Amino acid sequence: MSCKHSDMLYQVVIKQDEDGQFIAECPDLPGCISQGRTLDEAVANIKDAAMGYLASLKKHGEAIPPSTA
Repeated sequence: MSCKHSDMLYQVVIKQDEDGQFIAECPDLPGCISQGRTLDEAVANIKDAAMGYLASLKKHGEAIPPSTA
C-alpha cells in the first residue's frame, strides 16, 4: 500500500495486532505511525498522519524525505 503526497508516493505497511487493531506505518517518515479499528480507518488515519508529518517538515523548513516506494 502507498500514500501519495503531491507527486511523491510513500510506502505504507499495515499489520494487525493481537487485539485486532490495524497498525499502519510509513517507513520513509520516521515515527509516522497510526492505527485503526478497521483497515479502512487505519488507511485514512495514516494518510492524515503522513500529510501532517510532511506539512510540519515544510513549515519548519526541514527537508522532505525521498520516497522509496
